[in-house]
Order: sequence, then C-alpha cells, then structure tokens
Amino acid sequence: MGFFDSLFGGGRRGATGALAEFYDTPTRDEAWLAVDVETTGLDPNNARLLSIGWVPVDGDEIILGGAGHVIVRGEAGEGSVGESATLHGLTDDEVAKGVEPREAVEMVLHALKGRKLLAHFAKLETGFLDKACRRHFGAGLKVDVADTMQREYMKYIAADREPRRDDLRLWTCRERYGLPPYKAHHALTDALAGAELWLAQDAARLPR
Repeated sequence: MGFFDSLFGGGRRGATGALAEFYDTPTRDEAWLAVDVETTGLDPNNARLLSIGWVPVDGDEIILGGAGHVIVRGEAGEGSVGESATLHGLTDDEVAKGVEPREAVEMVLHALKGRKLLAHFAKLETGFLDKACRRHFGAGLKVDVADTMQREYMKYIAADREPRRDDLRLWTCRERYGLPPYKAHHALTDALAGAELWLAQDAARLPR
C-alpha cells in the first residue's frame, strides 16, 4: 500500500494479553477497522484518552454489527477533562462512569485482530493506542495503517495543488464526495464517517 502502510510502535516483543493475541492473528486482505479516539489534547504524552469508537470494514462493506464505542475512565492522578469537553461533550462525571483503560484498549485490540487500522489523521489514533498498549500490555502497537486524510492530501499533490488546512478536515472531505453531514466529535460517529470516506475514495479510484 505504499505511503499508507505505517508501522508504529515497538513491535511484539514483551506483548501480553490482548496485544499478544493481536500479533498472533494473521492480517486478512481488505479487512479494516475504522477507529476514532476522543482525547483531551493532540499529544499522547500529556493528554488523556477519553473514548474510542470503531467500525469494521470488509472490502466495500461496512459491518455495523461489529461497531463499538467505549468511554475510558481516568486513571489515578489524572485531572479534569477541562476545556476539551466543549469539543467532544464528555464531562468528568461521564468519564468517571467509563470502563478501566486496560479493558477499553483490550476491546479495541480484539476488534482489530486480523485487520488493518483505518483512520482520518491516523497519527492521533496510533499515538494514543500505542501509549496505552505500552502501559497495559507490555509493548507498543505495530499495525498496518491507512489514512484517509493522507489519501486526500495526495490527491491534491497529484493535481499540483496545495490544500488549505480546512480542505483536509474529515467533514470537508466528506462534502466533496456528497456524503451526508454527521455531528462531529463522537468517536463512533467519526469512525463511521471515516469508513464511509474510505469507500468513497475507493469508488473515486484514489490511489492507496
């Protein structure tokens, strides 16, 4: 897949539990898991993971029955969600009712088994999931990645045009393909939106 293949993290050495199971499962062709995370910031080194949404994609079919969403409870010593709540709508009270971080990441890893990770600006998803895997499962997350934002960016470059920042936002990209608007910044909705954009890009024959 050229540019869209990305290996992230430190590999399988020392991996335990759900991460070890993920590494022991061969990746299937044309099997994807569209993933989105909501966080308190963009840098996994100083921001918290608040929720994760995912939707499987098999070939040209979105598997809604395999979709999932989880709110991630904060760990000891982590502060308030702060002003980020104005984006994702997750309050401290809601996050406090979420599941333990290890369990949340375990759910995602089970869904990801045998699949490649698909996201819009995938660096965010891989960064936070890699950090969580190192903390809870003994190793980093090394996974094949496809990025719908990068795919869209390369379309502009091939046409000898430099996109503006807004041109590459998920919802702007969807508009160009005639996809319906959804409410932004809910992890499951954004994962589904990314999956639909991926298939629209395929239909438009964008290179992978």
